Amino acid sequence: MALKLPRTIRLDPSDTFVYARAAEPGEWAVTGTFLFHGIDVAALEGKTRQAFRAGFLGVGSFGWSTLAVVTEVSAEEYAGAVESLARRLVDHCGAPDAAAARPAAEEEIAFACTLCDHPPNMLIGIHRSLEEDGIRESFRTLQRRAGWETADAFGFEAEEEEEDVDLVTLSGEERG
Repeated sequence: MALKLPRTIRLDPSDTFVYARAAEPGEWAVTGTFLFHGIDVAALEGKTRQAFRAGFLGVGSFGWSTLAVVTEVSAEEYAGAVESLARRLVDHCGAPDAAAARPAAEEEIAFACTLCDHPPNMLIGIHRSLEEDGIRESFRTLQRRAGWETADAFGFEAEEEEEDVDLVTLSGEERG
């Protein structure tokens, strides 16, 4: 069975307007929810709030993308994505070095891989919300509309299936 990871995709230029930094198309993507841990999410505004609500984090640029696409990945590319994310965790998140950051990077990339239990080229969207017990993520897939031949944002529709992820339960933390 082939490994799959999400890659950022840009169907129209909207990401360059709605995010302070848009991911470049084709970057490996993770949810990026860890960037919102420990901050007052309710106080977020503007482009930062949009990144919280609907952005995948591009590993290469640490920019945001509204959509990601399921992509087959070689073992070497997978390892490269882990190493790239580990370097970004040092550069942007204060990890002391790549060796210390690698376990967190491995965990983020592994989780991103679980989102790709779909055929290659399936689009994935994310929605985050602040709940009483913490941040909740839900994911949706987007299919090309029947009879729609162009690859712009209007040629896709959401599938009915959504997956909610309770990050508090996954982390093993208890909230009091």
